[in-house]
Amino acid sequence: MATSPAKEVSIGQLAIRFLLEGEASGGSVAVFEFDVPAAARVPIAHSHDGYEETIYGLEGVLTWTVDGEQTEIGPGEVLCIPRGVVHRFDNDHEVEAKMLAIISPGILSFDYFREMAAVIKGATDGPPDPAALAEVMRRHGLTPAP
Repeated sequence: MATSPAKEVSIGQLAIRFLLEGEASGGSVAVFEFDVPAAARVPIAHSHDGYEETIYGLEGVLTWTVDGEQTEIGPGEVLCIPRGVVHRFDNDHEVEAKMLAIISPGILSFDYFREMAAVIKGATDGPPDPAALAEVMRRHGLTPAP
């Protein structure tokens, strides 16, 4: 089954291209690519109880911290993040990184990224409101780490 062209959004330094929405797969999977510029530190540590997240390296290297352990993921490498495990990533390198994320079941949607972008863009006088970011995260099944 063919899908529509990718939906794109920028959240701070991140560029996200949603390739497959969960509704297009009968809820089984959602897939998106994301680009992380060199030396970027994003996002806040979080977990999600409703789905697994599998990361596949396409270009560059990201340093993932999963349950307190750091792992570097580069092209052709895979990382599976189980439900409920706190994780985050940084690009500690001098080149942009591109990763593919596979969400199963496909309950995370493009709307999450669109809403996060709106909160960040709305913060014109300083950093975005942490409470507003946390509220968007919780509404979409993510739990910010303490």
